[in-house]
Amino acid sequence: MKFNDELALFLKARYPIIYINTIEEDRVEYVIRKNIKTNLNRSIYSWDFVDGYTNNPNNEGFAKRNPLQALELVERLNAETPALFILKDFNRFLTDLSISRKLRNVSRILKLQPKTIVIIGSDLTIPRELQDLVTVLQFQLPLENEINQELTRLVTSLNIQIEPQLFETLTRACQGLSLERIRRVLSKIIATYKTIDDNSIAVLLSEKKQIISQTEILEYASVNEKIANLGGLDNLKIWLKRRKTAFGVQASKYGLPTPRGLLLVGIQGTGKSLAAKAIATDWQLPLLKLDVGKLFGGIVGESESRLRQMINVAETISPCILWIDEIDKAFSNTESKGDSGTSNRVLATFISWLSEKTKPVFVIATANNIDLLPLEIIRKGRFDEIFFLNLPQKEEREEIFKIHIKEFRPQTWTSFDYEKLAQSSESFSGAEIRQSIIEGMYQAFYEKREFTTKDICTALNDLIPLAHLESDQMIRLQNWASSGRIRSASSKDIYST
Repeated sequence: MKFNDELALFLKARYPIIYINTIEEDRVEYVIRKNIKTNLNRSIYSWDFVDGYTNNPNNEGFAKRNPLQALELVERLNAETPALFILKDFNRFLTDLSISRKLRNVSRILKLQPKTIVIIGSDLTIPRELQDLVTVLQFQLPLENEINQELTRLVTSLNIQIEPQLFETLTRACQGLSLERIRRVLSKIIATYKTIDDNSIAVLLSEKKQIISQTEILEYASVNEKIANLGGLDNLKIWLKRRKTAFGVQASKYGLPTPRGLLLVGIQGTGKSLAAKAIATDWQLPLLKLDVGKLFGGIVGESESRLRQMINVAETISPCILWIDEIDKAFSNTESKGDSGTSNRVLATFISWLSEKTKPVFVIATANNIDLLPLEIIRKGRFDEIFFLNLPQKEEREEIFKIHIKEFRPQTWTSFDYEKLAQSSESFSGAEIRQSIIEGMYQAFYEKREFTTKDICTALNDLIPLAHLESDQMIRLQNWASSGRIRSASSKDIYST
């Protein structure tokens, strides 16, 4: 149900106290006034702590710096006069005993008379004794059509022509920002570039970064990796390419559900983290990295609160990508943890959100050890797909060597013997291949000469790949992949399904 319809229904049903949770105070007041003017004939009284009541000549300045007196106006008005009282930031006073008691007393009048108190606040804090009287109503950030109207108004006033594809991308980038913030950042774009073009996307994503920086749980990951930087993994690349435009308006009109997320499983160094960064760059979406260590707080109930905060922030700035690195360490052996069931409750809340979320938050979770993951996480429906990132095969190792050496030596990268390097790097991960190149460079630099294929081969011989140290875990992962319960990220993989 839309906000206007819900508000009108609550007012007609004489709900005594409505709590609107939002950061857009001016916008919600405008919507309320428009709604009242269209659907109901009520007088509106607006109060804030500094100026008191401001929009009615008979009560100008009344109850200034006095929240208790603000409630007394409800009793003073004629019983037959339909009225709506907008109390801004009034949630800050609800824990005061006199305010709480006065609200409960006044609520008896509100139930009998055509009067309603509307509290507007950015923090949802309702004391237990008032929870039965207060009805919470969420005021959503601007929806797609509202953002479209604002962008259309701006480009029309500036006489700017924008391609439909860019207009759609801009709309998507603006989602999660308040209308005031959208206007502010668009003004910044015009002042900087004198127009609206592809550069505008980066500015909008930077604005979203400001929101993320206000929480200690999520980190805005700055990325410049590209899908082309991923060696091999062709099955994963094809899967991603087909879903690149699935967050757009056309996909929604077509009836496509928004992609939910990916679980990437493999030993360290196989490209899971790199893939998360490359997806964010390719899809032009902000990448939020969850710090799992900060999620679990020391105070009882704090972990659950932090998880809800994380979910709220992610959904606020959606569409976005939420990256949960090494999720196996976060939820490993939850049954055996002596934390009074905190881990189980956090896991249950997280899984429930994964299954039921409607906001375009694409979750990328990575895991090294599948044995530590709870079965609830792996079950179908939590993620769109689970990919296994195996150690690269010979052809893929050649490609990985080319990618990294071309980065270090863009002018002379063709002079290396890639077939020999691929043969010498059996069981090496992508990260270990890169490290072998760096080790070879160090040796050549020490001898004051240019590094060669031989230097890299020497480094490969000296390095012991992680797969040799954790062979049992690698075998378990490969057996799991061969069972058909997980999809291989590479068609070259012998376990590809």
